[in-house]
Amino acid sequence: MRVANVDGRATVVDDAGGGLDVANASDGRFPSDPQRLLECWDEFRDWAAGRSTVADAVVDETRVGPPTPAPRQVFAVALNYAEHADESQMGRPDSPPVFTKFPTSITGPGARVVLPSPNVDWEVELVVAIGRRAYQVAEKDAWDHVAGLMVGQDLSERVVQLAGPVPQFSLGKSYPGFAPLGPALVTADEIDNPDDLELGCELDGEVLQRGRTRDMIFSVPELIARLSVVCPLLPGDIIFTGTPSGVGAARDPKRFLTPGSRLTSSLAGVGELRNELVAGPGYPSSVT
Repeated sequence: MRVANVDGRATVVDDAGGGLDVANASDGRFPSDPQRLLECWDEFRDWAAGRSTVADAVVDETRVGPPTPAPRQVFAVALNYAEHADESQMGRPDSPPVFTKFPTSITGPGARVVLPSPNVDWEVELVVAIGRRAYQVAEKDAWDHVAGLMVGQDLSERVVQLAGPVPQFSLGKSYPGFAPLGPALVTADEIDNPDDLELGCELDGEVLQRGRTRDMIFSVPELIARLSVVCPLLPGDIIFTGTPSGVGAARDPKRFLTPGSRLTSSLAGVGELRNELVAGPGYPSSVT
């Protein structure tokens, strides 16, 4: 099943581009708010499995927003691919390095992203949404607590992120629009092997990153198990699971995003984000 946010309403979408409004189809049994729908995810899935979800409208891609527009908690994991850890020259971690992206950074799969400076980097990621409260969950049970998967971009203003004396990961990664998500929330049963998905991103057709989630140092089940030892994961929470190698800050010379380009981020079996990049008010005109 695929659930999208269409004009702020939870909508089951099909492969042909059709959509079924959840609140209307359920006669109000389930909320129209995509975020609130995750709070009754098990009940909703049972309902959806027991009926024919025939589309009642064609979904306009320009009206699709982030599937999880307002999570209570956003977890993000750094250095979760060995080659990315190596290119970052920070060493391979023994436990997941965790930070957050503040929820106001979340935007949709086709949204324009404003670049505040010439120092914005790309990081394509598999993003997991929680559908059932998870606290001290065993690794073998972790997938049972996942509502679905999305493509995500962990955009980063590298100067702010790495400013000392203590790096400001969360601030540098939380400008408005720095967390594009989507295009829909896809349940794991739609995918042959959710532990091994190809992901990548391109800039105007040029491949910047390409990897597979099987290469994560800490898998999705292990991340859920480790995070839930410390704090409960709540329905609607999301986890950015890390990026493969190929980021701009690790290149020689360094390379960052520029206005007028399109960043396309993909996850096999889930879909694509297509985000146009524009200059913010503080972006130097000499760089564009």
